[in-house]
Amino acid sequence: MEAQKMADLPADRVTPEPPFTTVGLDVFGPWTVVTRRTRGGSAQSKRWAVLFTCMSTRAVHIELIETMSTDSLINALRRFFSIRGPAKLLRSDRGTNFVGACKELGLDTDNTAVGNYLQARGCSWVFNPPHASHMGGSWERLIWVARRILDAMLLQKGPTSLNHEVLSTFMAEVMAIINARPLVPISTDPDCPAILTPAMLLTQKMDTVSAPSGNFSSGQLYGKQWKRVQHLADTFWKRWKGEYLSTLQSRAKWTENRPNVKEGDVVLLKDAQVNRNKWPMGLVTKAFHSNDMKVRKVEVRIVKEGTPKVYLRPISEIVVLLSETQ
Repeated sequence: MEAQKMADLPADRVTPEPPFTTVGLDVFGPWTVVTRRTRGGSAQSKRWAVLFTCMSTRAVHIELIETMSTDSLINALRRFFSIRGPAKLLRSDRGTNFVGACKELGLDTDNTAVGNYLQARGCSWVFNPPHASHMGGSWERLIWVARRILDAMLLQKGPTSLNHEVLSTFMAEVMAIINARPLVPISTDPDCPAILTPAMLLTQKMDTVSAPSGNFSSGQLYGKQWKRVQHLADTFWKRWKGEYLSTLQSRAKWTENRPNVKEGDVVLLKDAQVNRNKWPMGLVTKAFHSNDMKVRKVEVRIVKEGTPKVYLRPISEIVVLLSETQ
């Protein structure tokens, strides 16, 4: 399989912005819930969950949906925007419900520049290439964490007594647990006892505040509360820049520059459903260059059952047989 040096993080991962300004999302599940009791037993249906993660603060928000349809996803988006405020950039894979919701809402999928959004919606949607789950690691990792927490809860509750209300409560608790996780290793410095977490910014609470002693006017109390909230926000972003941001710079793998895949290269297209010796052979018709001029996704033209087809794939899904430069 082809590989390339790991790209720099996108700007929305390293830019201090209000929570959920830029969002990654994905769907996970399903879970079977009891919808109503009958004399012969119980009627059951399935539920899925949409996980929204803030690309900069790493906070999460979870919404339950009843179906994997476009309508259910749009309703989840409406609830999310109502609670967390509108986002200006959404990132996801190319799930059919995501693509359908993007078309229904009239969001721009061609313009990937963060600063150039639709006037009417104030939001754009960027899709990763098909078969490129590693490009959505920022939300795939959190879905794995959410599953682990939820599985531990369901072991205590038992899946047979799960209904929509219970599952909704569990999701809220999962959300609270994930948002309370430390973003950086816990410091032993007595001058910095607070733990940097997404909840610190979302709730503006670090610890239990005791009742103030003395007599204060209402104006003083309002001023002190405003200063405290502002201080917590400033503290979060100061530590986010000084402690968390530096941890994102390391590259654990894909550290070497590789030759770019070029238009005209003859390649094998990986297909997990067939044996390797039956992978289709194709021709690279278009190579997409990133900002660092490295190619990490391509368009491949193959002939399948006498019909030419073009696929968009990451380079990890192809094997170069013959380069046009050779």
